[in-house]
Amino acid sequence: MSTSLIKTRIQKLFLSLTRPSCWRALSMGVAPAIEHLSLLKTLPIDGILDVGANRGQFSLACCLSQPKTPIVAFEPIPGEAKTFRAVHGDCNRIALIESALGDSPGQATLHLSRSADSSSLLAIGKRQTELFPGTQEVDSITVPVQRLDDLRQHWNGRTRQLLKLDVQGFELNVLRGATETLKSCAFVYAECSEVTLYEGQALRPEVSKFLQTHGFNESASFNATYDGQQLIQADYLYVR
Repeated sequence: MSTSLIKTRIQKLFLSLTRPSCWRALSMGVAPAIEHLSLLKTLPIDGILDVGANRGQFSLACCLSQPKTPIVAFEPIPGEAKTFRAVHGDCNRIALIESALGDSPGQATLHLSRSADSSSLLAIGKRQTELFPGTQEVDSITVPVQRLDDLRQHWNGRTRQLLKLDVQGFELNVLRGATETLKSCAFVYAECSEVTLYEGQALRPEVSKFLQTHGFNESASFNATYDGQQLIQADYLYVR
């Protein structure tokens, strides 16, 4: 484990222990994604779409930084969704939809990683498992897939949302099913790769080009991961 990862885990534990609102989540092994806190606090938004919500780490960070902002979260893995509901189930401004997202509705095979947050609708590639040991495929399940544009009743009236994407290479597919939803967003915050980690994934330049055609410009990057001098992936902020 790298020194930076150990440091981040210690920081997450310290913050969780000092915030009573995090104690319930911590008892379930869930800590807020503190690497996003400083950015989240600066964004003037009226809603959050947490796509790839996992066990609720990002939503928990949103609760700390945007305590009044409503959240609609999406997570297709049943076990992870169950934990999300246990962590956030008593908060009436957070809704969870147990579905994957893409550019066409139906069903699809979800490739389950040993590390659940590395699971994807795309097959896990060799480069992913080389760079991130412990993320190999261990199983697969069939999950429902929906389009964000078909779910807009959940955020009617909002005009400055944050769309967060952490979907392991499936970002462009989700965005292609969200062209109307993007009109309600002021920001897109997406984890994108510079090299192929999942089979058939779109890389950051393709995602950026698509978002640019819909009025969003790449503004900043955060939480970069390198292999030596080569940038592997980062979280990118796009601003309308």
